[in-house]
Amino acid sequence: MHVTSKTGSPSSKQSRAALRFVLTIGVLSFFADFTYEGARSVIGPFLATLGATAFAVSTVTGFGEFVGYGVRLLSGRAADRTGKFWPIAIAGYTLQMVSVPCLTFAGSWPAAAGLIIAERLGKAIRNPPRDVMLSHAGTNVGLGWAFGVHEALDQFGALVGPLVVAALLTVRHDYHLAFAVLAVPAAINLLLVGVARAVYPHPEALEKPQALEESTGYPRVFWIYLAGAVLVAAGFADYPLIAYHFAKSGVVGPDIIPVFYAVAMGVSGTGSLVFGRLFDRFGFRIIIGVSVISAAFAPLVFLSGFWGALAGAAIWGLGMGVHESIIPAAVTPMVPASRRASAYGLFTAGYGIFWFLGSAVMGALYDRSVLAATSFCVAAELAAVPIFIVVFRIRSAERVTQ
Repeated sequence: MHVTSKTGSPSSKQSRAALRFVLTIGVLSFFADFTYEGARSVIGPFLATLGATAFAVSTVTGFGEFVGYGVRLLSGRAADRTGKFWPIAIAGYTLQMVSVPCLTFAGSWPAAAGLIIAERLGKAIRNPPRDVMLSHAGTNVGLGWAFGVHEALDQFGALVGPLVVAALLTVRHDYHLAFAVLAVPAAINLLLVGVARAVYPHPEALEKPQALEESTGYPRVFWIYLAGAVLVAAGFADYPLIAYHFAKSGVVGPDIIPVFYAVAMGVSGTGSLVFGRLFDRFGFRIIIGVSVISAAFAPLVFLSGFWGALAGAAIWGLGMGVHESIIPAAVTPMVPASRRASAYGLFTAGYGIFWFLGSAVMGALYDRSVLAATSFCVAAELAAVPIFIVVFRIRSAERVTQ
């Protein structure tokens, strides 16, 4: 059957529908990040007011991240086996969005810790099926563009949420009130999830027929790519450690540290758009280039002065945007459609576990030597580059033979 590209043709209508779906998911993710990133920006001091020690804070947040990535392996497999992408995603969104406003009623740090971990669990449940639905649309509008647009809206929510919470705390220093206000974007998110489910009940229909392929198992290139990605994750510092360094060294004032984070989130959102489009045009070589660039964040944030630290925070944000958009987008063409959710779950679980392990190593090294922690970051990030070059060559060879 001949498929034209004229306006009004089936293919162009499908592409427009795919783009609308991407934008819909992006907007609901904006409100999701508005909600949970707004809360996470003050989780540390909030737990402290409830009597939590520094060890308790780091343990709770660290375990939350571990759960937030590790459980994706299970939710991805469940989505593939059952085909219930929307129900699983909706369950995750509901748990996540309900957990944040409930912090209003937390009267002890263990109770708050349970809600914090529940929020991470909700994110873990909904991400793999959501990413698969995005990938269906991405085959029509460009995988890099689809994940990039989504990530941009997602990260702009991560920028707005903390700023709103900061404004609320400036007017009235009441964490419980801030969490209560976050019930508004949480409710909007759940409303939009319901709308998206009603308007797009079968996102798989948005995928190009020729993009669908059925086979079993994961190809060798997927495992090689995963090996490179976990090295990137291991060398990528958490912002709390960066903020800790800023405060301890005095390079950045306490009132400016949140501004640096907002700058990072702004660069992250913009970078995911720009590099998502470049990924669709130039392919895997974009990931190689950005991996080299993002390694520069560590010496800038840990070893330089104010302006160098600001540049480092911006590069850190750029790396974050690429990690959350282009890197998973590249997984889509590597695996069969029938195993896509499992592949996303496996990929992000491995990524998160090594991010957690790398963060622990960085923290231990930082207590002994800032230079040692910096060197670890750079070495891990750059170690992924040769692996990504191998992946690029394999993918190029595969395209030649197709």
